Amino acid sequence: YILTMFFFLMIRRPPRSTQSRSSAASDVYKRQVVSTQSTWGIIKSLKFTHMAEVQAPAQAPAPAGGEGQQRERGGFGERRGGRGGGRPGGPGGRGGRRRDEDEWEPVTRLGRLVKAGRIKTLEEIFLYSIPIKEPQIVDHIIKENLKEETMKVAPVQKATQAGQRTRFKAVVLIGDGNGHMGLGTKCAKEVQIAVKGATMNAKLNTVPIRRGYWGNKIGKPHTIPIKVKGKSGSVRIRLVPAPRGTGLVASPTPKKVLQLAGIQDCYSSTEGNTKTKENTLKATFEALSKTYRFLTPDLWGKVEATPLPFEEYADFLRGEKKSK
Repeated sequence: YILTMFFFLMIRRPPRSTQSRSSAASDVYKRQVVSTQSTWGIIKSLKFTHMAEVQAPAQAPAPAGGEGQQRERGGFGERRGGRGGGRPGGPGGRGGRRRDEDEWEPVTRLGRLVKAGRIKTLEEIFLYSIPIKEPQIVDHIIKENLKEETMKVAPVQKATQAGQRTRFKAVVLIGDGNGHMGLGTKCAKEVQIAVKGATMNAKLNTVPIRRGYWGNKIGKPHTIPIKVKGKSGSVRIRLVPAPRGTGLVASPTPKKVLQLAGIQDCYSSTEGNTKTKENTLKATFEALSKTYRFLTPDLWGKVEATPLPFEEYADFLRGEKKSK
């Protein structure tokens, strides 16, 4: 309104001398006045129309029940569920897709057998050397006792034409303290993605760790059965069985690996640049994974040939495939 009044004040009647000069100037002046008055009338009509529309809903009676309120709240999302009112749990609802994401749908034969409960331990998988291609398999079997440790997160750089590209490399160690452990690495642009990828890689690289005794076989296995060696880069490590009660005689990095593997007593000796934590972890992991590569005389018995799980449960896998 202030601008409109200012516009009125600026338009003034020209002097008499200008009116007598030409009729064209007077016509222009009349047109300006008419257009200004029409503009002022349009503004006033819009003002009163807007006030009437705003005051109308307040005077209207409220609808009976909660149906009207529920419809108003949906807004423009009514067609696709609004805030979950149309289809609970659907794409438009609250938390609609979380259930689908959390639910595991196996894509391999081993995964289907594990989810159905036909395979209940990792030993059944390692006995036939079946590769694990889904990290959910390890979660499903040893989820309660599984422990994860992020051992290292370091930035790595690569020189490109645009400059240096920085990413993060994570090293994650997993284990259940009962003869199963895994080691994984992953590079990503963000730390969280790198740690998550390294954890999944460690689950895919899960291996069994054999435990044994030093001296008499009394109680549960507490140490490694034989002397083993491992290497990675310049790091060399040697693990030696130890008597019960000795503990883990090792530096902090190999000690963490031995703890997650479930070994209580062990001697160790290392060579090379052990400051490189990643190489030290890989060397210790390689040494422990060799415990099942050598059969001691107590494992020389006859082994009966049993069918593979895929052959034993072939009817189940075939029937499940047809149902899908």
